[in-house]
Amino acid sequence: MNNKPYIIELPKIKDPRGNLSFLEEGKHIPFIIARTYWIYDVPGGEKRGGHAFKQQKEFIIALSGSFDVILNDGYKEMKYNLNRSYYGLYIPNYIWRYMDNFSTNALALIVSDQKYEQEDYIRNFEQFCNILNND
Repeated sequence: MNNKPYIIELPKIKDPRGNLSFLEEGKHIPFIIARTYWIYDVPGGEKRGGHAFKQQKEFIIALSGSFDVILNDGYKEMKYNLNRSYYGLYIPNYIWRYMDNFSTNALALIVSDQKYEQEDYIRNFEQFCNILNND
């Protein structure tokens, strides 16, 4: 399994009536899905996220519209613009993330390998950096 973020292109079945894409756990994404959630109706100028996970891994897709995902591994910042529903961003644990620059009617779908556990979140960037430097 890869410990770095990367883009995964999903299958795209073209059809004049409308295209279809899908994902399968363990095949297109490198984990079994335990939770699915979505973010929508984000007001202009707002950011979402602003945390890292100790265990949780995620895969983020822009089902509609576009947004940026800004990641930090403790050494460098990376920016991914998600704007197609047939690819998404895999984010392993111990990567700081936030989402920004949402277009009107943007819809972000997130699948995770963990159920919600408040204790898994690292919500302070300085603490995140300290954890990485102590490992």
